[in-house]
Amino acid sequence: MAERLSDGPDRPGVGTPTSEPGTAGSVEHYWADDTVTLYCGDMRELLPALALQVDCVIADPPYGETSLPWDRWQDGWPTVVSECCSSMWCFGSMRLFLDYAGQFSGWHLSQDLVWRKPNGTGMATDRFRRIHEHATHWYRGRWSDIHHQVPRVPRTGPNKGTVHRRNQPAHTGTISEGCWVDDGTRLMTSVIDAPSMWRASIRDTEKPVALLQPLLQYACPPGGLVCDPFAGSGSTAEAARLSGRRAVLIEADEAACEAIARRLSQSALPLESA
Repeated sequence: MAERLSDGPDRPGVGTPTSEPGTAGSVEHYWADDTVTLYCGDMRELLPALALQVDCVIADPPYGETSLPWDRWQDGWPTVVSECCSSMWCFGSMRLFLDYAGQFSGWHLSQDLVWRKPNGTGMATDRFRRIHEHATHWYRGRWSDIHHQVPRVPRTGPNKGTVHRRNQPAHTGTISEGCWVDDGTRLMTSVIDAPSMWRASIRDTEKPVALLQPLLQYACPPGGLVCDPFAGSGSTAEAARLSGRRAVLIEADEAACEAIARRLSQSALPLESA
């Protein structure tokens, strides 16, 4: 259980962690509790030094598409990540994945999801109003060795009872003849509707926890360890806590690390009795 952290002389609200899940070597962490460890620095230097092995990575790298001072693509980061895991979710635009396709060498694309936002973020008037972002799942090695568990959601239509299934055409996959019993759930679809963090974000381009949780449930087993090498606002850690996973975060911007530490310290505090 996380402890309430006292104010320190240099970083108000940031204190000494109780433990260091996922740490290795002599690399000093910025903040930690029983389930989350946060490091401050360039992930291309820290990940090799930590010598981590994690169940999956959730990466929201700088797209290099805005004038924000930190929005600069980090060359070589997918190769660095490949040393610590074989399963990765990566957010990005179609332009990003086309421009930097060569940097994903050695990774296989398994699927892409679409995050549909209620409000657009682009101000261009010569293009369709963009209200979506892509989340792509990549893996290395054999697919059968990769943890993948599609979340299920309550059905929205009537109960179909028992359905006798016929053999399917080869192009749809290996689905053999048999019976299927409606259990009241359906596979989650590849389009996820989740509100953006506009006006409520800790940091620009923050991803909502509701979007990250199904990605974690899919690629990281319960109790497993996820790494976010571009931690930003710390949303991955909060999603990991809520999903029963552990997290290692890396963020290059110290001001962002400060905000993450405050957020996680506050969310870990027990409710005061009335």
